[in-house]
Amino acid sequence: MYNLSTLLEDSARQHPDRDAVVLGDTRLSYARVNAAANQVANLLKDRGIQPGDKVALSCPNLPYFTIVYYGILKAGATVVPLNVLLKGREVAYHLGDSEAKAYFCFEGTADLPMATEGYAGFQDADGCEHFFVITADPSADSPVEGTETLGAASGSLSPEFDTVETDEDDTAVILYTSGTTGQPKGAELRHRNMRDNALTGKDLFGADPEKPDTYLCVLPLFHSFGQTVIQNGAFAFGGTVVMLPRFEAKAALGLMAKEEVTFFAGVPTMYWGLLGALDDSVDVKKLAANLRVAAAGGSALPVEVHKDFEKKFGVTILEGYGLSETSPVASFSPYGQDVRVGSIGVPIPGVEMKLLKADSWDEIDETGEDAVGEIAIKGHNIMKGYYNRPDATDESIQDGWFRSGDLGRKDDDGWYYIVDRSKDMIIRGGFNVYPREIEEVLLTHEDVSLAAVIGVPHESHGEEIKAFVILNDGATVTPEELVAWGKEQMANYKYPRTVEIVPSLPMTATGKILKRELS
Repeated sequence: MYNLSTLLEDSARQHPDRDAVVLGDTRLSYARVNAAANQVANLLKDRGIQPGDKVALSCPNLPYFTIVYYGILKAGATVVPLNVLLKGREVAYHLGDSEAKAYFCFEGTADLPMATEGYAGFQDADGCEHFFVITADPSADSPVEGTETLGAASGSLSPEFDTVETDEDDTAVILYTSGTTGQPKGAELRHRNMRDNALTGKDLFGADPEKPDTYLCVLPLFHSFGQTVIQNGAFAFGGTVVMLPRFEAKAALGLMAKEEVTFFAGVPTMYWGLLGALDDSVDVKKLAANLRVAAAGGSALPVEVHKDFEKKFGVTILEGYGLSETSPVASFSPYGQDVRVGSIGVPIPGVEMKLLKADSWDEIDETGEDAVGEIAIKGHNIMKGYYNRPDATDESIQDGWFRSGDLGRKDDDGWYYIVDRSKDMIIRGGFNVYPREIEEVLLTHEDVSLAAVIGVPHESHGEEIKAFVILNDGATVTPEELVAWGKEQMANYKYPRTVEIVPSLPMTATGKILKRELS
């Protein structure tokens, strides 16, 4: 059977008593998670949800996400994970665009009233028939009048369920792109896309069910990175997922020590946060003794962060690359080999990559520093297409190749390097300037902790370069001094003419710097 839920079922059968999910003092075995997912599947079947129907899910990193996720799959339906920060209007758009028939939404908190916003969106979405509130206490009443809770709806149902057989090309998950340009689009991912991507953990990280890893789950599970590499990747090999609903560096370090975490995956800002939270209260040697794998993705990892983490934790970060449309992993630094700092590695088994010329499907043949092209990907991980958007699908996929929108280069040994997002590239006076390159240089300054570079409109040059900088504690360098320093370090057309020192940078829920909010 190709149903993605067999990742849970196989591990529940082989390791029923092994911890599957941990949250605080709550520890759920594989058998218990599987039984709870069966109750969700029975609930959906009871409410008339058919194989192939879409079911939305809004939930932070809590055991309920995993239980409902696999329950939807067991019923033969398609999971539509939604960003937990969406407002009612945005929820309505996603429910309508995906044609969801049912919606599970966590109750939220006073600061983040998810159920209230979710129900508002549900009411405005045509065709969505069922709304279930997930409460932290399964016996609690719904915080939204007139709605039912997951606990009340499924608690008395059977913990047994015959999983619906699905074809390998049936849609398992619809992941919505971040929508940096235009409305978000739903990437349709097949059961085989998601399953095969999760199973690459054996080749990529040396995963072994006889020596199961303990994964710290700080990446949002509604996002492709956390969903595949952490949740599905752990369940494929009988690992334990330790959940942290919201990333906070000190709390993450504490959990790494308490649960003896062996596998950490995060975006670059999370690694930056961990390094910044180290002090005399943290036993780094203990953390390093347990940590077997450190993986990074989501955006380019600054070289200085890469080197600093290896120096302090004794573990080399394996940098990878992928997108929602590629399930998500497309390339990784090979486990057990010397990494090339700044590289996103090589294509994973079963996947090909190449560089395309601008506005063309023709391949760039050269390699090296100056041979920059748009990364294209082909393999078992490529999505079926954008849901109900054939034109957008045809623009992105040709002969099985997917255009990523990312600019990269390749060395003579076939290792790839991200240069920048094609839409983030700055054209200053006719010269192409890649923000990531400028950010890397700024991070070598002793007073700079984090940097983001953008292009701003300019009358004569078209665009000018501006840097937003977070300083290290106690640093006194001025914007003018950083501009002067940059002029010494970079070519005349590259260095930022304006530097703004800020206390923080806007970020997405997944920890990526949100450059479109900088100006």
